[in-house]
Amino acid sequence: MSQEIITKAQERMNNSLDNLQRELGSIRAGRANASLLDRIQVEYYGAMTPLNQLASITIPEARVLQVTPFDKTVLPEIESSINASDLGINPANDGNVIRLVIPMLTEERRKELVKEMGKVIESAKVAVRNIRRDAIDEVKKLEKSKEITEDERKDLENQVQKATDDAVKEADNKAAEKEKELMDV
Repeated sequence: MSQEIITKAQERMNNSLDNLQRELGSIRAGRANASLLDRIQVEYYGAMTPLNQLASITIPEARVLQVTPFDKTVLPEIESSINASDLGINPANDGNVIRLVIPMLTEERRKELVKEMGKVIESAKVAVRNIRRDAIDEVKKLEKSKEITEDERKDLENQVQKATDDAVKEADNKAAEKEKELMDV
């Protein structure tokens, strides 16, 4: 029972880190990255469908994303969905494919993105700390109901803390990586 708490907490922390990785991937860094389009939904036969299920997304050049729909009739809907998104990139439609040219970032914009990234990182760390709190609460309940001893509680709390420290360190590493990517000209 007590090991389940640790395992569950670690799984939840890993999920938070995976979510952080997706969030960071969607922050534009001045170079083409297919994950920029992950959040784009397109209306396809009356249902909102993720863009990556309707088209192949390739990177023919360092700063160009190319969207090739599997069904050419959905091209106008893809184009309007990209225009309506918060990407801030105008799609070029040639009738067969859509090209998105990623503009170079100004120094000011890079700094804004680093600041925005800081908020994303901090919210991931808060999520990890909330998971730690929940796990420690469960451990304390086990001790209170006499299922574990005080020494076992302290040991479990240390294990939860170590998992938390590892997750926070991993988040900081991801942040440093993304910041380096953003600040590279």
